[in-house]
Amino acid sequence: MAGLITFMNGMAGRILRIVLGLVLIWLGLLGPMAGSTGGVIVAIIGVVPIIMGIWGRCLLQFVFGGSKA
Repeated sequence: MAGLITFMNGMAGRILRIVLGLVLIWLGLLGPMAGSTGGVIVAIIGVVPIIMGIWGRCLLQFVFGGSKA
């Protein structure tokens, strides 16, 4: 698990999380889920990986107790 946390805290992991967040927002607001309550929820959830990617921390490190690389 430490290797995954190290990767996700690196530049590639941060970019991956930001892209994932943008995809979730697109799916929720403009994609197949657009106009539904579930779509709005997915879009709101999509903000979390963007914030965590910008911040440089991974949620897994808080859950599993890793350290920032």
